[in-house]
Amino acid sequence: MKFSKKIRNWAIGLSIASLVGIVLVIVLNHTNECLPVSQYYDYDTAVPLRDSVHIIRETDDYTIFSISYKSVHDKKVTGFLSLPKHIKTPLPVILLMHGLGDHKAVDYIEFGNELFLKNNYAVLRLDISNHGDRKKSNYDFNLTGPYKYWTRNIISQTVFDLRRAIDFIETRRELDSKRIGYYGVSLGGIIGTIFCGVDERVKVPVMALAGGQLNLLYKNEAFSDTAKDFVSIIEPLNFVSHISPRPFLMLNANNDEIVPPAMSKLLFNKAKEPKEITWYNAKHRDAPLDMIYGDGLKWFKKNL
Repeated sequence: MKFSKKIRNWAIGLSIASLVGIVLVIVLNHTNECLPVSQYYDYDTAVPLRDSVHIIRETDDYTIFSISYKSVHDKKVTGFLSLPKHIKTPLPVILLMHGLGDHKAVDYIEFGNELFLKNNYAVLRLDISNHGDRKKSNYDFNLTGPYKYWTRNIISQTVFDLRRAIDFIETRRELDSKRIGYYGVSLGGIIGTIFCGVDERVKVPVMALAGGQLNLLYKNEAFSDTAKDFVSIIEPLNFVSHISPRPFLMLNANNDEIVPPAMSKLLFNKAKEPKEITWYNAKHRDAPLDMIYGDGLKWFKKNL
């Protein structure tokens, strides 16, 4: 699996964070929730979507639409909606999200899109805020650097964007808004954990190569109130328990150099039943696509 070079700084921070293992055990699950974090992502559903949908590719087996709509903070969200043909509608939908520095049409997302399409799922894949067609700035994505608020806003904005994506799905007759799954890779999994924790309309969440305890990025300051307060609204550990009783699946690499396994285990431990985690003998960038998507597909077929 290939990722943008920009992920390196994020990887270095997370890898260093994994070295504080002894302290981590002592403070297991210590994250600040001083803000009503579950309410932070409430929004005005009455605001018009102003959506646009047009065909960009059509074959005998499927149709792909380019879509856009307005999200919270007057942001324009861009994405692709893929629909299989010759299948009874309304169709179950998979929201498919990429990782840091990538976009909705990157190779590993295309792989997942094709697999889900072949198995009769509609697929909606979006650009994360300031990624792909939405890219406007090229600052350093780093929660502890000079653009830390900008970085945090990318994550939180995308949670709002995903909630609006479900509003969009609810307007489409060919889509079954009662059967929505989520598949997020890397940063898409971190964002997705927050999103699925605040929006019960997602029925089956699958997170690949993701983890929690983001305050560890602050190293010696990791367990200060300042660090925990700052990441509180984007800390997956503050949201993952709210996914229950929906079936939650995590797919992780036991040699992950980007998201340390310890952080993935923390996220899984904080989640409530029903839940499962699968480990692959791989690194972050070479996780086997056929396996991680195949296992996700099995989870959707079983639960969605």
